[in-house]
Amino acid sequence: MGATKTDLFTQQQNEMAAMAKALAHPARIAILQYLVKKNACVCGDLVEELGLAQATTSQHLKELKTAGIIQGSIEGVSVCYCINPKVWKQYKELFNAFFKDVDLQNTCC
Repeated sequence: MGATKTDLFTQQQNEMAAMAKALAHPARIAILQYLVKKNACVCGDLVEELGLAQATTSQHLKELKTAGIIQGSIEGVSVCYCINPKVWKQYKELFNAFFKDVDLQNTCC
């Protein structure tokens, strides 16, 4: 497999690609939608909500946490998760800036 050559791209392009990769699974989108809807730390009911195995859910949570989109804290025997507001704002600003420059009135094809 070849090198990704990320050094050919700007820091912003690399950040956006990493963000998109973190979001690039429907289970992760579902997790984020659930956390946003709850607007609170969620402990333990994600497996039941998603209908996925515990190990699968944990792997998706790990990816989101590694990307910084969510944060977790240990409460007793449970790990509770919530949206990381600082990173969420960063994602929102980068993607809003990316999409605002598109003029859909001028189609080329």
